[in-house]
Amino acid sequence: MDNCIFCKIAAGEIPSKKVYEDEDVLAFHDINPAAPVHFLIIPKLHVATLADCGEKHAALLGKMALLAPKLAQEQGCGYQLDATGNKTGGFKTLFNTGPDGGQEVYHLHMHVIGGAHPWRTKSVLQG
Repeated sequence: MDNCIFCKIAAGEIPSKKVYEDEDVLAFHDINPAAPVHFLIIPKLHVATLADCGEKHAALLGKMALLAPKLAQEQGCGYQLDATGNKTGGFKTLFNTGPDGGQEVYHLHMHVIGGAHPWRTKSVLQG
């Protein structure tokens, strides 16, 4: 897509702070992070929304879903058990889909958000 900012980022026309890249996907830090760790995973193939995905996108979506915990771990917010067996860390994954879903850029992207927990604060829960 000629006007898609994420297509331009994937093509290297617009710089980004890359987390990961291969032939199918690109992960880069969000320019307006909601938490200490906040990056996006996008396919290099232009697909506007999650609702536009079909069976032919299953492998791509699976790749994105499996990449999220690996990259979250590398970025310091992986989910794990500590030495005493207690659960620690963790992250949130999110696809915004369509205008009522809060989507602003119409190129499929998964948010991976971790670190401090802004979604757990009282003001966020009450707002």
